[in-house]
Amino acid sequence: MIRVNNLFLRYTREFYALYNINMEIEDNEKVAFIGEDESGKTSLLRIFSKLEKLTKGEVFIKEIPLDKLNYKTDLSAGYVPASPVFLEKKSVYENFKYVLKNWGFDDNEIESKINSVIIEYSLEKIKDTKIKELTLEEKYILSLIRLTFRELDLLMVDNIFDKVSETTKEVALSIIKKLAGKKTTLIVATTKEEIANRLCKRKLYFKYGSLVDSLA
Repeated sequence: MIRVNNLFLRYTREFYALYNINMEIEDNEKVAFIGEDESGKTSLLRIFSKLEKLTKGEVFIKEIPLDKLNYKTDLSAGYVPASPVFLEKKSVYENFKYVLKNWGFDDNEIESKINSVIIEYSLEKIKDTKIKELTLEEKYILSLIRLTFRELDLLMVDNIFDKVSETTKEVALSIIKKLAGKKTTLIVATTKEEIANRLCKRKLYFKYGSLVDSLA
């Protein structure tokens, strides 16, 4: 699924956010990136998501070079960043409708899919609420729910667990497990070993932009 060769990401001449990263992640594998803030794990997810451009090295996803990869046609991927992205002045319903239309669903499918998640996740009270009026925790959950509209080959979840309640954590974990299933490659970036243990079978540790054997 993902192969990384000698990857570097440099923001200034002196500062490398990522330094000589090499890794392979198999299809359907569940992998945790563990490290403190600024350790490089988010930067690598942003590179995989094509939101950040690497300085040097190679990344292949499904054997396609990252710069040639088209996430609309080559691969179905979902990314949940630590800072959720929505149309802030639009309602929950309008945001769901926007992404479904963008993904090519027709009006009947859009209506059916939205009504289904509203019922499943008890969103009746907030479906007409503008995103800007919601809490960060609510936005995290909606970011995950939004991805349930389609089958994913690759799911990437950034560090969303540090400042959420126990209730939100459990809801988020439940949705991630549902999204990941058996056929989806999952990468979760986290500072917490507990989150890694509950979602993933393999752990990769990051420190000062490099892969290390452990954080001890």
